[in-house]
Amino acid sequence: MNSPRPPDVLIEPMLIADHVALDLLNTVAQVDGAPRDFLQSDADVLRWLERMGLPANAPAFALHTPHALLDATRALRETVRTLVAQRKAGENVDVAALNAFLARGRYAVQVVADEGSWRVERRTEQRCVEHLLMPLAEAAAELLANGEFDLVRKCEQPDCTRCFYDRTKSHRRRWCSMATCGNRHKVANYRKRQQG
Repeated sequence: MNSPRPPDVLIEPMLIADHVALDLLNTVAQVDGAPRDFLQSDADVLRWLERMGLPANAPAFALHTPHALLDATRALRETVRTLVAQRKAGENVDVAALNAFLARGRYAVQVVADEGSWRVERRTEQRCVEHLLMPLAEAAAELLANGEFDLVRKCEQPDCTRCFYDRTKSHRRRWCSMATCGNRHKVANYRKRQQG
């Protein structure tokens, strides 16, 4: 007798890139040999933003148009993917789309005293769904302008599409995650040695 199929488990994208803009790219990854987009709804985007520690309080207007936040996030993700690939390859980088996105942001900056410490707080005016994504767009701009692109790498596991920023001391990181792709590589090498 067959047991009932277990309910689908929500799988979240791994946060392993060591840079928020690269973690955005990793919201599309290979899972069980097929590409999977982890962002399927506005709620998925809000949950991911919260996991990233980014402000994710959606104003009421953002929820009136279904998929508006999802569509804006996917568009930003593909813009960033193109720019990172161009920058990594040493090609001419056309930042017009990213700059157009950034131009929609409106900020209020203030100094906040909090229990004896001080911090500068930047608040985004919430008039369109893109405003929720401004911290991501800014992170992508910072990466493009100031990132060391020899440290922006793709996982060496052949079927993995994830990328990361190598912040290790020796700058020899090879895998998106030692627990997944690094372990697969070790197991494959062990099997080769056992067969040889």
